[in-house]
Parts: sequence; structure tokens; C-alpha cells
Amino acid sequence: MCGIWALFGSDDCLSVQCLSAMKIAHRGPDAFRFENVNGYTNCCFGFHRLAVVDQLFGMQPIRVKKYPYLWLCYNGEIYNHKKLQHHFEFEYQTKVDGEIILHLYDKGGIEQTICMLDGVFAFILLDTANKKVFLGRDTYGVRPLFKAMTEDGFLAVCSEAKGLVNLKHSMTPFLKVEPFLPGHYEVLDLKPNGKVASVEMVKHHHCRDEPLHALYDSVEKLFPGFEIETVKTNLRILFDNAIKKRLMTDRRIGCLLSGGLDSSLVAATLLKHLKEAQIHYPLQTFAIGMEDSPDLLAARKVANHIGSEHHEVLFNSEEGIQVLDEVIFSLETYDITTVRASVGMYLISKYIRKNTDSVVIFSGEGSDELTQGYIYFHKAPSPEKAEEESERLLKELYLFDVLRADRTTAAHGLELRVPFLDHRFSSYYLSLPPDMRVPKNGIEKHLLRETFEDSNLIPKEILWRPKEAFSDGITSVKNSWFQILQEYIEHQVDDAVMANAAQKFPFNTPKTKEGYYYRQIFERHYPGRADWLPHYWMPRWIHATDPSARTLTHYKAAAKA
Repeated sequence: MCGIWALFGSDDCLSVQCLSAMKIAHRGPDAFRFENVNGYTNCCFGFHRLAVVDQLFGMQPIRVKKYPYLWLCYNGEIYNHKKLQHHFEFEYQTKVDGEIILHLYDKGGIEQTICMLDGVFAFILLDTANKKVFLGRDTYGVRPLFKAMTEDGFLAVCSEAKGLVNLKHSMTPFLKVEPFLPGHYEVLDLKPNGKVASVEMVKHHHCRDEPLHALYDSVEKLFPGFEIETVKTNLRILFDNAIKKRLMTDRRIGCLLSGGLDSSLVAATLLKHLKEAQIHYPLQTFAIGMEDSPDLLAARKVANHIGSEHHEVLFNSEEGIQVLDEVIFSLETYDITTVRASVGMYLISKYIRKNTDSVVIFSGEGSDELTQGYIYFHKAPSPEKAEEESERLLKELYLFDVLRADRTTAAHGLELRVPFLDHRFSSYYLSLPPDMRVPKNGIEKHLLRETFEDSNLIPKEILWRPKEAFSDGITSVKNSWFQILQEYIEHQVDDAVMANAAQKFPFNTPKTKEGYYYRQIFERHYPGRADWLPHYWMPRWIHATDPSARTLTHYKAAAKA
């Protein structure tokens, strides 16, 4: 996990522009570097490093003697870099996983390169010999990337939008900043004056398709057909592999543990693989909540079952409310459910950074979207409609859960790893017949639960624990986090102001005082940037007025049972 930043064709003083790159210093607390591009005085790279792999030679932009014309700045992890290196007999100059991008590009060009990368990534690749710039981002946008480009060819790229919004450009008083689309790469021509021109934007991977790099990995051969036992075996093989490949790091590994199905499966499988790899330290697991939090109790059960070194972080409503401003600044969004869920994750990340030496943090993000885990999936009109919704949620992960997971951990210099979004695991899951993936017997994620039924990885009551949203599970059922927030905000936004909401915020007009309050904070930090969020996250197929699962009738019925 690092922070990348680059400018091409800047008209302003680079030493002044470079100050913007310091806005993402939290992403790389170990070292930073600015480097001008030879022959292009108005082009430069900025890099903030979190040293996770190859602590000696891992600084960027990466340049190797064999390709003096290539410059690479990337944020991510390429899990299959050693397999590809051995398969193609590339000669490495460093131990950095990203070096594989240079060798693959030299061998087969950008399209072949990006399709071969098994991992999460956002990169800027400059080829001064062929006068090209390439931008690329992983399938689900696990690693963030933003760009700003003007009509006259000035290009600015950064891991987070906050590193671009204050840039100056003579032709444009208000620089339009937008997220770079996940699963895409862009080809740009580099002109002699350092400016660029976009040539094409290409979608390199759809989440349903088996990735090209599957041809080169060492996963045991999957069994054909959709018999339930066959499917369960294949899912266990792929999930095991998704965890195992993500052990690639020189830093200590930890795991977020809410006590829900997803994080519990990740923690249990991770601990198993750490033991097999003979890692000498105990796995640290982390849970957060208020008094009487169901998540804390459930996480404790799982930690006792698997034998992790468990940390519990208690916080009160006042502490949660106090960090709302810095959380929204970190997130770069005002989406209601994202803000709610981010407070706990932000506070636990802060605790991990301050009190432990765990840096690489595993988490269960992406499972709800992939395995139809949200409670409203019980109301899907058909398995086919549920499948469509699942893919829509995966496509928009970079706006919601993946955004939350990245920004709240990166704010404290941690690197998050999300095995449920592994290319092979997710594409196989999405290839299964739609009726296999829907909730069954009133239980969401039935297939995933069934898959691990006989494994004894986690306690049975956790394996079949109903869905609890992270922002809800951190508080007691009697007084949910969203209710605590709404009670506080009720006195912060008066009715007259609320009545004028549509005039003040015509785009994504807040319908509640809570939404208005978050939007005000967002606009203070990022005025005029509301279009970064195309729409609010809300459940489908029901008349929901609030994104919290605890407001849904299915949850209320389950809670009473």
C-alpha cells in the first residue's frame, strides 16, 4: 500500500505543485520521493512508500537498467510475480513484485501485461522511447486511482483525490477530478512538450470472466460440473489459494475480525496458512464495538476457537461522533452508509497503528456483494435479478465498501488485503448457476456457509450467524449506531435549513438531516465535488428509507426469533 502521484505537462512551478502530493503522505509513512522525467521538465512522479516487499530496493518510480526508457509508479501487490518471472525466465533487478509489469510490457505490450497480473493495483507507466503513458487499475478498484486532465493535455494522477484538488492550471480555474474506472487501462500519447492526448480507454477484465493469468497459476485443477459437492470442493480450493497467495509480505500480518461469517472465515483460514508457512509470530485479530456489541461477543468466540492473539477496541458514541469530520475527509465521500461504517474501521485502524506492529491487514470485504449477503437479497424477484444486482454491486465497490476499506486503513498507514475479491475465486463464484447463489431457507450466503459446514474452521453458531452490517454490529440492538448518529445530528441541522436542501444541494439532495450533515462536512473539504458519488447506497426491491439492515423487516423478524 503506497501513494502514487504524477504530473504530465504542468504549466505551473513543479516545486509548488508537488506540495499537493504531500496530501497523501499517510499512504506511505516509510519514505517518499519526487523525481523529474529526463527530457521533460514539466513532468514528474511523486511516491509515498509503505515498505511491505523488498525494503532495500523498493523505492519508486521503478526503473531498471534493461529498460532505461520505462518509468513505473504503482500501488498494489502482484501475487503471481514470481510464477511469471520463472515461467518467462525474466531477469529481475529487484525483489519488488511490481517489476514484473516492466518485463511483461517489454515482452507483449500493455494489454497482455495487465491481463496477466493477479493482484490489486493502480499504476502509471511511462515509456519515453515510444512516447506513451499508460494508466491501469485492478478489476474491483481495490487500489484507488484518480485523474484530472485538461483539454490542452495537462494530466495529473493520484491515489486519492485530495492530492489533485488544489493543483493549479492556467487554462482551467476548476480542475475536474474523477475516479479512474476499475478494470480499465488507458493509453495516452506523450507529446514533446510533456502534454498528453488520450488514445483509448480499454476494459481489460469483467468480473465474470476467468482471468488470463489462471493459465499460469498453481491452483490444483478444479472439478467440472455444478454438483453441489463439486462446487463446495472447488470453492474451498480457491478460497484457500486466495488466502495463501496473500501472505506475500515482509511485514507482520493481522486480521480484522467482526465475528461475522466473512471475517471469521478469513481469520481462521489465514491462521491455518500462517502455521503451515511456519510464521513465528501469533496472528493478531482486531474487533471494535461499544458496550453490549454483538460483534465483540461473536469475535471473541471465533478468536478463542482459532487461537489468535485477540484485541478488543471499545469506543463510545462521543468518540465516534468526534471523528466524523476526519473520516469524511479521508473517505472523500458523503454516502450515508459508508460514513457510518467507516467510523469503526477508522478507529480500529488507528488503534492497530498505534499499539501493534501489524501492518498488512486481512479483511472480509467484497463477500456481501459477491455472495449476495445483504439482507435485501431475500426480496429478489428472481435468481437472475439477484445475479444482476450482485454484479452491479461488485462494479460499484470502488464507490462504497472498497473505498471505505482502503481509505480508513490507509489513513493510518496500513495495507488491506481482501481475499474474497480474488480474481479466480470471484469469477468462479459468479460462473455458478444463479439459483445456487440466492438465499435459502431464510438464510443469506447459504452456499458459502454450506461450503465450510464440515470444516470446523469456525464455530457453528458463527458459521450460521445472520448478516449484521458492520456499522450496526458494533453497537447493541437496543441502540444502533445509526440511531445514535441521528439523535446527535437532529440538534445540529435545523428544520429551516433542511427545508432548503434541494436549493443548496440540487445534485444528490440529502433527504435526512444525517445526510445533510455529512454533505456539509464533505462540501467544506471538497467544494463542488459532489459528483464523485453518483448515487447513495440503498437496498433494492423494498421501500427502504434508510440503508441500515436493522430497519428492514427481515432483520426485525430474525431479531425477535
